Amino acid sequence: MSTDPAHSLGDALDVPLGPEPTEVDHGLHAALVDPRALVDGAWRELRGHLRTVLAGAGVDELDAEELTVLPGVEELLALAEVRRLAETGPWEAVVVDCGPTAETLRLLALPEAFAGYLERLFPTHRRVVRGLLAGVAGSGTAERWDATADALGRLAENLERLRDLLTDPTTAVRLVLTPERVVAAETRRTVTALALQGIRVDGVVANRLVPDPGTGAGPAADWLRTRRAEQHAVLAELADLGTGRVRTVEHRAAEPVGLPALLEIARGLYGDDDPLEGGGPRTPLVELVREDDDYVLRVALAVGDSELDLARVGDDLAITLDGRRKLIALPPLLRRCLVTGAELDETGLAVRFAPDPELWMR
Repeated sequence: MSTDPAHSLGDALDVPLGPEPTEVDHGLHAALVDPRALVDGAWRELRGHLRTVLAGAGVDELDAEELTVLPGVEELLALAEVRRLAETGPWEAVVVDCGPTAETLRLLALPEAFAGYLERLFPTHRRVVRGLLAGVAGSGTAERWDATADALGRLAENLERLRDLLTDPTTAVRLVLTPERVVAAETRRTVTALALQGIRVDGVVANRLVPDPGTGAGPAADWLRTRRAEQHAVLAELADLGTGRVRTVEHRAAEPVGLPALLEIARGLYGDDDPLEGGGPRTPLVELVREDDDYVLRVALAVGDSELDLARVGDDLAITLDGRRKLIALPPLLRRCLVTGAELDETGLAVRFAPDPELWMR
């Protein structure tokens, strides 16, 4: 299925597709997510409940209407539709064709971001205290607030299930790129950004590798040799990403449209291997270890040349990489400690903590 607004999946398969799965071959179904239709349906009811919350907080009705037109809603609903189809269909595997890198990173970060906004707007402890909601916010009917609490509670549960789906060990991202230096640099940042969200990358596919001219002579052969050498240098750099094998696809004269052409690419990519087998066991995003009298919080991040910033925010550790921030809730043990240092090594980021004499039990 495709969440890419360009909807090129149907063009690649050479079959007309819609929002409901269509069987394009025996055992193979395909669908295009239509975020606009999802907004017109599922989001309309939830907007009404959010207006209830905002109006109860003293927000003018017109302002409440504007505030509930939230950016990212279409992408979030598209992701929810992926989860719905993944859980309700007879499929053995679900492959999601996503859009360009920036859009996809924003898409995959939305469940956690929306969950944070929801908790700030309407905390869990307020959602569960039913009869008090009307009095607290000055609403006219407790029933209306109870319905809103139910709807927001379901939204919170759905966001949690989305995050669980994305960070599940059986879920992985496979990056497709052209072997160019600028693209390789972006790929490194993408792998780091996904790791920051706890999402595993299990492989890289390098597309459009120019053919080997062999011993051919002439300007065309020289150009192919130079270009191929540049591409192989980039592939060598990508080999140390820690994402498993980098597979390659030769540049073809004709566009691979239709199942026969796509199967030919699949045979070249995977041969007799199982395409669903990824790049080995998953490394936990966060791991706490004891070293001498200190504690070390290890965060599995391939930082590379990324701009890194660390900050202690209450009981959270804020990690910012290239403008993307991740709040990691510190275990109770570390909340009574002070940050004494941080370093980068081959395993990622290591943040060192020492017991705070003022808080540590003597």
